Amino acid sequence: MNEMVTIPREEYDRLQAAAEDLADLQTYDRSKAALAAGEDELIPEGFANRLMNGESPLRVYRDLRGLTQAALAEKAGVNRVSIAEIETGRKQGSVASLRALADALGVTLDDLAD
Repeated sequence: MNEMVTIPREEYDRLQAAAEDLADLQTYDRSKAALAAGEDELIPEGFANRLMNGESPLRVYRDLRGLTQAALAEKAGVNRVSIAEIETGRKQGSVASLRALADALGVTLDDLAD
């Protein structure tokens, strides 16, 4: 059945704003829950700025974790030279290598994509 309700524009705008506020609160609650469950993390401003300024995500996350290239290479089972080449942009790295590096850093493969 096709029922129609007519309300004043002011009431419609108020309801629309309330719906947007509710959606924002739900997003906030999901984010807080993901942080509390360890499913997400906060990135300090300096590291976030480096990512936004186009620095190699691999290098930024490696620095964030406090790892040298050699330590990351050992942890991920990837050649240290490959890590250096990916960080400098000389090579992209294979999907398998990037997946191993992402796992070792505790990030997603998408996090390492430029």
